[in-house]
Amino acid sequence: MRSEELFIQSITLTNFRNYKTLRMNLSKEPVILIGENGSGKTNILEAVSLLSPGKGLRRAALTELQNKDTVFPWGVASEIYSKDEVLKISTGIEPKYLSEKDSQPDKRLILLDGKPLKNQTELSEHIAVSWIIPEMDRLLSQGAGLRRKFLDKLAYTFAPSHGGRVSSYEKAMRERNILLQNNRPDAKWLAALENEMAQKSVAIAATRLHMENSLQAVVNESTDAFPKADIVVAGFAEDALRNSPALLVEDALRAALEKSRTEDREKGTAALGAHKSDLKVFYRDKSCLADLCSTGEQKALIVSIMLSFVRLIEQLRGFPPIFLLDDIAAHLDEYRREALFEAVFDIGTQAWISGTEKNFFQSMFGKAQLFKVENGEWEMEN
Repeated sequence: MRSEELFIQSITLTNFRNYKTLRMNLSKEPVILIGENGSGKTNILEAVSLLSPGKGLRRAALTELQNKDTVFPWGVASEIYSKDEVLKISTGIEPKYLSEKDSQPDKRLILLDGKPLKNQTELSEHIAVSWIIPEMDRLLSQGAGLRRKFLDKLAYTFAPSHGGRVSSYEKAMRERNILLQNNRPDAKWLAALENEMAQKSVAIAATRLHMENSLQAVVNESTDAFPKADIVVAGFAEDALRNSPALLVEDALRAALEKSRTEDREKGTAALGAHKSDLKVFYRDKSCLADLCSTGEQKALIVSIMLSFVRLIEQLRGFPPIFLLDDIAAHLDEYRREALFEAVFDIGTQAWISGTEKNFFQSMFGKAQLFKVENGEWEMEN
């Protein structure tokens, strides 16, 4: 049975990046944005990403989103068809932040049907947005920190409390690092911080493992043309939780943190904990780590993982997320490009796809909404 539909019916950008104003009225079909580099295609995708919880696909400071030619604050407004009703979701920056040049606010104003939301996670009930952007091309061969953030972003999408746990853990770790620099740190306070780190690490690890298992199951069932990835989350708590109950893992991590205090004081950071975990991806058919694969193979693995993630969100929430694909066609061969488009139609997601070459999308003509973007302006193509 087909899941419920989620798609943007209209979106309006005001003083956002290179747009003074832009309004697009849309149907549920995929959206294709064609234009030269620097024309503003990615800015539109970024605006769409800000309709969901988080900092958007560029993770930019709110003041960076402001159009430089005006003092009037930026905003993104939309009408979204979600679960058989039309919702108005809008977001923007409050004017006071524009007058505080040194301010880097980490919160933004979000309205749902005209009423401010106290917590971004409330959006998760109504909308989900996922994306593949060029910066992800070398994700699998770069440092563990980037892969860990990628994993936590996926986990946060279907477990909104995960982001709060990660923030609480990092806060406790920072306080412990500072406390360890004292000649005679308060033993009780140190133990309390290590207890917080141990508890949060185990909770974070449990969510990551749940994400690993759920996503791997969808990858295993996929029949598209992209290589299958084997996904493994590796870390002290994650490894231990595979064979031991959570309370025992907490005790073990708490004891390990206490034992490593001298070493941690010298290094200025904790040797163990949720911040040390890694996401390892293997190319199944070649039985090798992704970072040993070619750039093209790594790109194909990322697409495989994200297509499976989109399908997982559909299973969990009953609707597929809006799927943003920035300049993706140029980095896939024709066979895989067509396989990606076929998967988009099969899933039923309102994908937003940007590109510089119109001919890349010939197979989608008549089945998608095609727009030409140029210097902050757009027009619909036939």
